[in-house]
Amino acid sequence: MKKWIIPIILIAILLMAGMFLVNLNNRLVPLDEGVSAQWGNVESAYQRRADLIPNIVSTAKGYAEFEQETLIKVTEARSKATSIQIDPSNITPAQLQQFQQAQAGLTSALSRLLAVFERYPDLKANENFRELINELERTENRINVERNRFNEKALALNTELKMFPEKMFVGMLGFEERAYFKAAEGSENAPEVEFDFGND
Repeated sequence: MKKWIIPIILIAILLMAGMFLVNLNNRLVPLDEGVSAQWGNVESAYQRRADLIPNIVSTAKGYAEFEQETLIKVTEARSKATSIQIDPSNITPAQLQQFQQAQAGLTSALSRLLAVFERYPDLKANENFRELINELERTENRINVERNRFNEKALALNTELKMFPEKMFVGMLGFEERAYFKAAEGSENAPEVEFDFGND
């Protein structure tokens, strides 16, 4: 009987380890999938903004024919921002930084565009243009909300990955920490895209 004690103990340890790994995997999968799903919401919000820009530029062209350079810069910034694709299951800090820089470039170009168009009262009075700008403002707010939610999901996953003894095993299960959105240097809030439609 004694000769079976050690094998029984080893089998019990292996079973317990296996159950621990299965349980850990089952806890991490929903957290990991939650981050990926939320990344889809972030991309969707940014895509909504990108989809609005051609209409804004097209509407503005008829009123601001002397602002071609500004319009071109917005179009180029949009092209750069939409060209960056990230695998949601493997978002690295470097990839996220590149994505943020491209989006920040588009935000900056849009801000310059709207500042220039303040000089065109007929454009500001155009009902279609007003609705496009209002939709752009709502989209910027949505981007901020979705980014914050992404950070919350990433935090939940990353916290679990750093717990002991989980952190000793997460690598073998294929889970990695996710990067966070960070505020652009010198800014505390989401980019403001506002347009004054008050009477001139």
